[in-house]
Amino acid sequence: GGAKYGYTLVWVIISSNIIAMLIQAMSAKLGIVTGLNLAEHCRNEFSPAVVTIMWIIMELVAIATDLAEFLGAALGFYLLFGMPLWIAGLITAILTFFILALQSYGFRPLETVITSLVGIIAICYLVEIFISPPEWKSVFQGMVPGFKDGESVLLATGILGATVMPHVIFLHSSLTQGRIVTKDSKKLKKLFKYEILDIVIAMGLAGIINACMLLMAASTFFKNNLTDIGTIEEAHRTLMPILGPASGFVFAISLLAAGLSSSSVGTMAGQVIMQGFMKKQIPVWIRRMVTIFPSLFVIFMGFDPTRTLVISQVVLSFGLPFAIIPLIMFTRNKKIMGVLVNRFHTTVISGLIAVLVILLNIFLIIQTFIGG
Repeated sequence: GGAKYGYTLVWVIISSNIIAMLIQAMSAKLGIVTGLNLAEHCRNEFSPAVVTIMWIIMELVAIATDLAEFLGAALGFYLLFGMPLWIAGLITAILTFFILALQSYGFRPLETVITSLVGIIAICYLVEIFISPPEWKSVFQGMVPGFKDGESVLLATGILGATVMPHVIFLHSSLTQGRIVTKDSKKLKKLFKYEILDIVIAMGLAGIINACMLLMAASTFFKNNLTDIGTIEEAHRTLMPILGPASGFVFAISLLAAGLSSSSVGTMAGQVIMQGFMKKQIPVWIRRMVTIFPSLFVIFMGFDPTRTLVISQVVLSFGLPFAIIPLIMFTRNKKIMGVLVNRFHTTVISGLIAVLVILLNIFLIIQTFIGG
């Protein structure tokens, strides 16, 4: 996005981050108030046919996430050590099993590892920004909404899907449903305030990292008229002559950390989704084995990993309405939410977000199959 369109899509990152904060806050309070996650509410309120369809869609979304994180980490190994991509993929698989094994010691060790890896990503991109400072006037101009062409809409949709992430909406309601159980109105409100602070800090950091990725690409590639940088491998190769060998190394490290840090998210979300919708659960290692196969297939068939990454994130955007609309339905219900029921403007804004996502997806379908 940054290489081809410069600072044009800065506004997409900012708005996607704000949307994610709102949606994750709604998901968190659903778990806090009811003690049930979003998938469990769907199972209780919808017909078996609807529940089955939603479960299949969310499983596909979780697989798309696994595909992205797996390919990202594999590309990181490939760029760092020059090993064949299929070997990098196998090493990634082994490491993700080790990371997921931390769940047996509770959530905190896993949380610590993920937080540490996210910290590495943040440091790497801050270093890149220091090496190649952006044009701040253009950055502020990029905060004005606008698109250049259909491809920029595709990338914007991918950014939205990768930021809000429908499966994480389900996961977040699960993470808060049993941490602190209380029915006291004052305690619920206080707990939700702390949760909002947690979300703002976490999503704020994620937004800074996402923005730094785009700014680095814009200040390096777009600035030097290298707008045809279409793959991660090309970006890595081109960085080193422009900014020096250290920049290429930092870029690869950040990519590896990004892939590994999110390696557990899709798997954890998949467990919550299956348990919530179908009242069934399979061992984590079996789920991870199943979700690894699409990634290995992409690698062995020689598909373009970068394009596959982008499309996988667009798939996330297509899954968003199936998470956001039920979430709005439940959080606006006074009988379900009690003192933490949505305020009127929260319901209106989140409803407009759902409509926006649906319109974006319709546009992409028309562009692909009719206007292509």
